[in-house]
Amino acid sequence: MITTLFWLVKQLLWLYWWAVILAAIFSTLASFGILDTRNRVVWSIGDFLYRVTEPALRPIRNFLPSFGSIDISPIILLLLIQAVLILLSNIEAAIVTGAMQYLL
Repeated sequence: MITTLFWLVKQLLWLYWWAVILAAIFSTLASFGILDTRNRVVWSIGDFLYRVTEPALRPIRNFLPSFGSIDISPIILLLLIQAVLILLSNIEAAIVTGAMQYLL
């Protein structure tokens, strides 16, 4: 039961990982004018990605100094997601095996 819960949380984090990557690519393509955001479908996809990722990216952007037009907050968020995935794997291994060595 516990491994199923950990699996579900990891899968949700991987889905969020891809949402952050897609949002960064979408934002870049829209800013260069490759994607026409006046198209209703394109706008809907961009709005969805913005609403999903912005709550996690905004605190990172507020914390970071300004780098001009370069936004590295998605990279930092991806690193944080990866750190959480590693931490979850270690906690799961410690719970399943009963060994505390995986938490170190």
